[in-house]
Amino acid sequence: MSILQKSYGKTLEGDQITEFILQNERGMKVHLINYGAIMTKLFVPDKNNEFADVVLGYDNLEGYLKNPGYFGATIGRNGNRIAGASFEINGVTYQLDKNEGENNLHAGFDGYNKRVWDFTVNEEENEVVFSLISPDKDQGFPGEFKVSVTYKLTSDNAVSIGYEGVSDKDTIANMTNHSYFNLAGHTSNSILDHILWIKASKFVPVVDSAAIPSGELWEVKGTPMDFTSKKAVADEIDADYEQLKFTGGYDHNYALDKRGKEQELIATVEDPKSGRKMEVYTDLPGVQLYAGNFINGDGDVCKDGVVYQKRSGLCLETQYFPDAIHQENFESPILKAGENYKTTTVYKFV
Repeated sequence: MSILQKSYGKTLEGDQITEFILQNERGMKVHLINYGAIMTKLFVPDKNNEFADVVLGYDNLEGYLKNPGYFGATIGRNGNRIAGASFEINGVTYQLDKNEGENNLHAGFDGYNKRVWDFTVNEEENEVVFSLISPDKDQGFPGEFKVSVTYKLTSDNAVSIGYEGVSDKDTIANMTNHSYFNLAGHTSNSILDHILWIKASKFVPVVDSAAIPSGELWEVKGTPMDFTSKKAVADEIDADYEQLKFTGGYDHNYALDKRGKEQELIATVEDPKSGRKMEVYTDLPGVQLYAGNFINGDGDVCKDGVVYQKRSGLCLETQYFPDAIHQENFESPILKAGENYKTTTVYKFV
């Protein structure tokens, strides 16, 4: 195992950005940068031990400075949507950016995906720890939040992403990773033939195209939302079903069938052609399946000169349910002052 460090350019403000390349003894590689604590590349073997980069992204820092699709990014302080871009904690109302209509998406215009993170490298553990101090009222959220994100590449071809944090006031803490996966390789244009399984008998329905939850949980059985048995993403993504029409395809949170807060296998993705298979493990209650419906291929050149098209990659973003701060029957995303926020998600290739 080894970790290579090299320059990745400078931000517009002149901050030097570093790239980290983690490799294990089986040849798998993970590329990271401390801008946005972003995973930029992920090289994984296929059934013939041929390696391909299986995450969408850009070739240089300039692309990530824009990055409208949040490719590979660490999302915080809150992932997903908050209705009305405001919430109340302890009788105080906090106003956030309205960066998606009247709502807040991924914490606003100045998300953690736009920050330069401090870092430490641990070669013995084959991991990089990114750290950030988010001050009180940063993005509109209460409390100084000291947070770290640890990427670790294991000897059994797993990428572990661990989040830890503490706040000096009650706040929202709901971090996630926004990597888009295409197990056929990021240049292969479509994930529609990928075979997906999600351990969830219920999902979080949305009210309309703004994708704010109704507060209910609906059974997946008998609907196109059902991935409790393996099926291709293409099979029902364009079905005549109102929830899919609202969001242009799959862009919904799944209420995971979990025994508690222990880490469990909650999803698998398989590419039939390459034979690559990814397992997803988490200790969180939900996962957002996003099938890349709004990747628009508008001429934005990405890695290797590719212009990504609609559904070129899919995300499995582990998290608390969207707008959970407003929904009494959803598990709360509130982190109490002085308590430790700690969660880990693993993407393992088998």
